[in-house]
Amino acid sequence: MSKSNELTKTAGAFDVRNFIGALLAIFGVILTIAGIVGFTPDEAERTGGVDANLWTGIGLIIAAAVFLIWAKLRPIRIVETPDDEAGAPGTD
Repeated sequence: MSKSNELTKTAGAFDVRNFIGALLAIFGVILTIAGIVGFTPDEAERTGGVDANLWTGIGLIIAAAVFLIWAKLRPIRIVETPDDEAGAPGTD
């Protein structure tokens, strides 16, 4: 049911999944570095020997990869018609 005068574009960088993926990746890298550099015996005692920052950072990086891959494989399609460019009637 598509018309010949419709144009299909993708949301691209403005897809919210890209923003979420980028933020998760940034926080994931920060936590991973904090887990590698800052894991002290005191923290190991409090967490039962688990490096919580490291594992949380790795989990966030994996979640970021899922969001970014999802946005790449299934982009949001925006259908534009020539009428859309002229503006809606009564919006002068």
